[in-house]
Formats: sequence, structure tokens, C-alpha cells
Amino acid sequence: MLADHIAYVALVSSDPAVAVNVFERHFGLPRADLSSAAGPVPVFALGRSALAVFPPGHPLVEGEARPGVHHIALGVDDPDAAAARLDGATREADGARAPGNGGEIPPDGGSVASTLGLGGLRIRRLPREATNGVRVLLTERLTLTPRSGGPVERLDHVGVASSDVSEDEAVFSGQLGFPVESRQTDIEVSVAMESFTSDKYGVVYHTRHPEPVGGLRVTFITVGDCELEFLANFDPRQAGHVEHGRAGTTKQDQGAIARYVASRGRGLHHFAVKARNADALLGGMAAAGLPMIDTKSRPGSRRASIGFPHPRALGGVLMHVVQRDA
Repeated sequence: MLADHIAYVALVSSDPAVAVNVFERHFGLPRADLSSAAGPVPVFALGRSALAVFPPGHPLVEGEARPGVHHIALGVDDPDAAAARLDGATREADGARAPGNGGEIPPDGGSVASTLGLGGLRIRRLPREATNGVRVLLTERLTLTPRSGGPVERLDHVGVASSDVSEDEAVFSGQLGFPVESRQTDIEVSVAMESFTSDKYGVVYHTRHPEPVGGLRVTFITVGDCELEFLANFDPRQAGHVEHGRAGTTKQDQGAIARYVASRGRGLHHFAVKARNADALLGGMAAAGLPMIDTKSRPGSRRASIGFPHPRALGGVLMHVVQRDA
């Protein structure tokens, strides 16, 4: 296994102060300002992981101007040694190839030489073509202390927009060594009912066969105390469609993933936090005037209750709240 946890998730926010306010005020997360070449970066400990909030254009997010989830940083003792182990593992795979790019995994993982990242720690980036579009870097371990208690327990998962979850499993489980937590298929169906009403023969009802109107293929892969959630359009013939201003559904979720892949390609899409009470957290955010997609939770993956604030609540970063037993 390449690493034993996600050290942090890098978020690019068009309004970092707004995101920081949510993490401090609504989530109750402890803040640490870590040094970087472009100034301090606010980082919030969350379970074994953390959330790092970057402004657009910051060099550690490669100058990215668009808001969103930029990269995940895997915590290791030595980034160069971890990259060398990855190189050795791929060489032993007898010509292993990175699914989706048609090419061999580059020597030494294809990563560039280590440089300095948050807190002056060494980092090493892996090439996106070796990880199916997911931006991944290796970092020396952060020393952050999460707060016990509070409305948010930990990072639940990081969502990845994909076009083929089997390819992602081959890379992240087969090559990087992270275990598969579960696989599932989400389907939304439409059921039409007809009625035939007669003044002589009464009423006859006829129900048609269910018709799928939206769906996703999903694979969860565990990294530390959270998962990577890979999501792919169940039926590529169905174009992405999102009805803005309406609460989320599986069809809406399918549309969001399909549109993201069409416009940006495969890559990191959203993150989710595990809440003790999803309805209370969503309601409190709505009462504070934050823009919301869901003000109450709805059924989601892994028998969870989920709900989405609007991306504007975090300066353009998509996040959702998860409540589940596991």
C-alpha cells in the first residue's frame, strides 16, 4: 500500500474567507496556518486527514484558477522512497499499464523530483495520466491534532468523477494497493401508471415496467479513515442534465458527474464530511443564510443520509454532509 492515510485534501476556493467561516463556525474544526512560498494556508484537522484552503492561483495548486477539489496529499514518511516503491511495484507487474491512458506507468511513478509543500515539508507529485486524472501528491506527514466531539467526526470520502470505475479500481487498488470497501449501482426509475375509467365497467389501473432515468456505477476504495468514491455514468447514452434550484436526486447526481467529465475530464469532484446529525448541520447552515441544494438529508450511498450545500457556500467547492452508522 502506497500510504496509510490522506494527509489533506486541497481545496481551491474563490472566497477562502467564506470556506474558512464554514469550517470554523459550523463544523467546529481546529485551524492551523501552515507556511508556503506564497504565504500561510489555513488547514483544518479532520480525523486522520485535513482540509487545506487555497486561493486561486496559488503555486501549490499549480496556479489553478477554477474553484474545486484540486488534489489529495497522501501522508508518507519519505516521498522519494514511496515513489521508488511505487516504481518497483509497477515494474513487477509484468508490463502493467495505467488503464485509461493506454501507456505504461512511467519509471519512478513518473513523478517529478520532490519540492517543498505545506509547512516546509517535502512533497512529490504523481502524474495524472498514471492515476486516471486524479491529482495525487505524496507529502511528509503533517502533525495536526483533530478536535474531539463537535458536529463533524471526520472526512467521509472524496468523490471522483470517472468514466470507468473498473479502470480506477485497477489503478488505486491493483497498483497502489488500497483496499476496495464496496461497489454499488445507483438507479433512479420512473414508473408510469395508467387508469381506464368507465361509467359501466369501473376503473382499471395498469402499471408499466419501470424505466431507468438516471444512474451511477460507484466504487469505494479505502485510504486511511475515509474512502475515495469513484462515480461513473451508468448509461453513457444519457447526457448530463441538472435542474438547478431543485433538491438533489440520483438523476441529478448522474447529470453532475457526466457534465463534469465532459467539460473537465476525469478527476476530483467533491468531498464529504461525516456528521453526527446531518439534518441539524444542514439546517444550521441554511438558517445562517448559506446557499443550499438540500436543507434536509435524503437517502444516499452505503445506507447513509446525505445533503448538499450549494458550492457557493464554500466559494465554488462542492461538498456534502453524510450521516451513517459505519
